[in-house]
Amino acid sequence: MQDEEYVFDEESGEWMPASQQAQKRAASSVVEVRDAVGNVLADGDQVTLIKDLTVKGAGQTLKRGTLIKAIRLTGDAQEIDCKFEGIKGLVLRAEFVRKR
Repeated sequence: MQDEEYVFDEESGEWMPASQQAQKRAASSVVEVRDAVGNVLADGDQVTLIKDLTVKGAGQTLKRGTLIKAIRLTGDAQEIDCKFEGIKGLVLRAEFVRKR
C-alpha cells in the first residue's frame, strides 16, 4: 500500500487524504444554474422567457414566450449567455427564463 499525504480539512475539522480533499474542492466549485421554476440548466439548452424584458442598449423588448436557443452558462449561478437575432452579447438572468 502506498503512503498518501494527509491534510487537515478546516471545514470538517478532520484529517483526510489529499486526493479526497481535491475531489471535495472540485465538487464544490461546480456552479448549478436553475431557471425560474427550479429546473437545472446546462449548455445548449433551449429556454423561454417568462416575462417581457427590455434590452438595454439595443432599444428592443423581448416578449414573454420568446424562445432562446443554445444557451451557454457563464459560471455565475444567475446569468446565462444567449444568442438572439439582432442583439449582440445578450446575457439574461436565470430567474426570467424557463427550460423548454
